[in-house]
Amino acid sequence: MKIGIGNDHTAVELKNEILKHLISRGFEVVNYGTDEVSSYNYALAGETVSNAVVKGDVDCGICICGTGIGISIACNKVNGIRACVCSEPFSAKLSKQHNNSNILCFGARVVGSELAKMIVDEWLDATYEGGRHAERVQTIMDIQDRNC
Repeated sequence: MKIGIGNDHTAVELKNEILKHLISRGFEVVNYGTDEVSSYNYALAGETVSNAVVKGDVDCGICICGTGIGISIACNKVNGIRACVCSEPFSAKLSKQHNNSNILCFGARVVGSELAKMIVDEWLDATYEGGRHAERVQTIMDIQDRNC
């Protein structure tokens, strides 16, 4: 699996920790974020990762800013993206199982590196269940299509 990762200036250190963790698990990772601690716009990082997911350049994405909120909003502006903000593993797992999320977001000022790794692992190890959830995910995509 190929994962795109993006971040702003507040999340450089955590991004690097997650990047190492992903590589240690055998994933291929494309770094779309910044490695500079000077100001970098989270919206641009979110858009870049989202476009890579939609185009199929990567299978999914992980985006990190200060809270995870701003970058997730930016990600969700790209058609075809279902980005979720998760600050604990259970929501990350269910976001994949029930909502087929394709980008995971969290905040470097909200979660520490060990919790972030647990969130990432739960999300990556979860599988979309389809079934009763498929209709709801399709409804979400229909709403997107009606409002473009």
